[in-house]
Amino acid sequence: MSILSLTPAAQAQIDKLCDENKCFGISLNIKGGGCAGYEYEWDTVSLASELHDDDEVVQTENGSSFIIGSHSLMFLIGTEVDYVKSLVGSNFEIKNPNAHSSCGCGVSVNFNME
Repeated sequence: MSILSLTPAAQAQIDKLCDENKCFGISLNIKGGGCAGYEYEWDTVSLASELHDDDEVVQTENGSSFIIGSHSLMFLIGTEVDYVKSLVGSNFEIKNPNAHSSCGCGVSVNFNME
């Protein structure tokens, strides 16, 4: 069982980004900062050798990798990642049951990890 789930739209976008950037996968991590306390941090991972042994790797149906850094796992348990398109743009949407609040920009979140 995986820490999080990827919708078909998210998987397709990850595959597209990996193809365009010629990378092994896309990573999602949590870092301190932002107006709500934490921020989601996205990056590309060029090679499988850049992974750490305790990173969580979710494979898309087409074989691209979605990587969660080990230090971010506890914040992302049960999360669903979707990719949505709208009139004002498109973006990954993170549905995280562990986030207690977020700021208006949608990038910064607060976790009550008591």
